[in-house]
Amino acid sequence: MTILAIDQGTTSTRAIVFDEQGAPRAVAQMELPQIFPRPGWVEHDGEEIWRATVQVCRDAMAKAHLTASDIAAIGIANQRETTLLWDRATGAPLHNAIVWQDRRTGDVCDDLRGRGLEPMAQAKTGLLLDPYFSATKLAWLLDHVDGARAKAEAGELAFGTVDSFLLWRLTGGSRQGGVHATDATNAARTMLFNIHDQSWDDELLEAFRIPRAVLPRVLDNTADFGVTEAALFGAPIAISGMAGDQQAAAIGQACMAPGMVKSTYGTGCFALVNTGATAAVSTNKLLTTIAYRMEGEVAYALEGSIFVAGAAVQWLRDGLGVVTDAAQTDALARAARPDSEVCLVPAFTGLGAPHWDPDARGAMYGLTRDSGPAELTRAALESVGFQTRDLFDAFSADGAEMGIGAGTGALRVDGGMVANDWAMQFLADILDCPVERAAMTETTALGAAALAGMQAGVYPGPEELARRWKCGTRFEPTMTADDRDVLLARWRNAVRRTLNNG
Repeated sequence: MTILAIDQGTTSTRAIVFDEQGAPRAVAQMELPQIFPRPGWVEHDGEEIWRATVQVCRDAMAKAHLTASDIAAIGIANQRETTLLWDRATGAPLHNAIVWQDRRTGDVCDDLRGRGLEPMAQAKTGLLLDPYFSATKLAWLLDHVDGARAKAEAGELAFGTVDSFLLWRLTGGSRQGGVHATDATNAARTMLFNIHDQSWDDELLEAFRIPRAVLPRVLDNTADFGVTEAALFGAPIAISGMAGDQQAAAIGQACMAPGMVKSTYGTGCFALVNTGATAAVSTNKLLTTIAYRMEGEVAYALEGSIFVAGAAVQWLRDGLGVVTDAAQTDALARAARPDSEVCLVPAFTGLGAPHWDPDARGAMYGLTRDSGPAELTRAALESVGFQTRDLFDAFSADGAEMGIGAGTGALRVDGGMVANDWAMQFLADILDCPVERAAMTETTALGAAALAGMQAGVYPGPEELARRWKCGTRFEPTMTADDRDVLLARWRNAVRRTLNNG
């Protein structure tokens, strides 16, 4: 039997069929258009997400020459925090999805912080008050869509992150009483879920003015989420696994033991350190979150979130026309002048951890008359390594006693951007530690498949999955300490200037 994984991301929607050994058999993917109504606002069309999800599933099954009866279960991984609100009777979203990158609720967060609510929210959710999370996005929809709040309070509307929206539609939606549920990792990113007692929190709901009636049921990451509507794929298929994309990637990277860490480089960059049964509290503006919940047992993680990683390469391509394809950035970075001091701080939608400044905006320093496409490209790739170094400095300062890649002294990396050898070598150099690129780089989809496969009895438990993990390429640091210090000093000066001007 095979497993079908849905990986619904910020810039694309894909489906991958995995065989009984966890190897990919077929892949289908569609780009997801971005909508920018105003500076700092980012939206997606919920109907487009739904259409693309169904299409890529059908395409992947066709490529693998499979029917629904050949698929034991579906696993779902999704862009986290992105917020949808839909009508239970019609199934129609009331507004475009508000994407995790969106900063429109910065003033609301400032007001809540000014009222002294951040310590309470952080203690219960592990999160900092920031527009990144779903709570203020949902409150914005309730306040700005005509009639939404009254309908929500009457139980006529449903809220969900992308996983919940897809589950509801896949299981029949308004026609057949779709399942309105989510999993613990996605619930933990809403800022409405108490990660310690594992429940929607009344005090948080009151603070954010969210009616309980709109909320989904919260299940384990491995659970019986329901079955797909028969008409979608020819016969019902069980949905047995679900996780936010970064937690799914950690599972795909087999980071199942305390101290293990992975970093995923997609649109943004997200580093998670498994802290086991301990919900470690950061004093350096990292987040405490749920790594996974299986059979009612919770594993926690510390997380550092960078809003712009691969998005910087998209900006080079779509905004500046410096490249026509992301694959060109490797050669361009190698061609840059060695003495170039161009430094990009990609705060296009604010800065995430450890700065958490929603008002910061992108800036470039060190431009000279002979700065060209190669220098801009190298600066964009370097910015990802620099931001990762900021995260790991924060991890270290927290004194969490969790090394980078416990037992191997290496950082496990995945995501579309890790195909760039130059960027991965720079990452190893600026972190001063080895970087291991997984043999299977589609670890987000693999994690979703692993969850569904474990629940369906196709795959073994977490320990055996961890033993199957394989390194594809290992990058060893080669930069001298003096060169590293010069680059880090330049970066930190650029960040200070950007924050001061934000």
